[in-house]
Amino acid sequence: MKVLILGGSFNPIHLGHLIMAQELRLQFGYDRVLMVPSLRPPHKELTVDPGSQHRLAMLALAIAGDPFAEIDDCEIRRGGTSFTIDTVREIAQREGVEGKPGLVLGDDLVPGFPMWREPGVLASEAELICAHRSTAERLSFGFPHRYGDNPLIPISSSLVRERARSGLPFRYLVPAAVHGYIIENRLYGIS
Repeated sequence: MKVLILGGSFNPIHLGHLIMAQELRLQFGYDRVLMVPSLRPPHKELTVDPGSQHRLAMLALAIAGDPFAEIDDCEIRRGGTSFTIDTVREIAQREGVEGKPGLVLGDDLVPGFPMWREPGVLASEAELICAHRSTAERLSFGFPHRYGDNPLIPISSSLVRERARSGLPFRYLVPAAVHGYIIENRLYGIS
């Protein structure tokens, strides 16, 4: 089975994540997308984090019924800082994984990629798939990669959190079940 890894904090998961996963899986012929929530990303601080269990629950609600997506909580189970190279190696060694796993890299992360842990090794052990997040243009990237033609969806987790905190509507930025979960659990400053 050919797998595509989409990692992130998913704080919370939103429709932009889901659309990107669907588009890239189809464009590059992957059988399954593994959604990998990080425990503690090394290059960004999780702000207003409701905790990994809430983020996992929202992710499960978001992909419920999607036969092509599944959650892989390896970074949460491992504990500590979530390094992508460790995740790629763990997934690649699993039974049934065919070839190199694909790794989605949003173009907003391209400038900082050289500072990741073992970026050259990561680029050789995974097929890097650049996705449009911040621009519709293809950015220059000094590692072997392929660029997706996913639509640019101007939704971010920080936008969802800010709208929730401010009492502004965010219903159509996240799946309905995730919206309900955020309201019910009073996440992101909802009173």
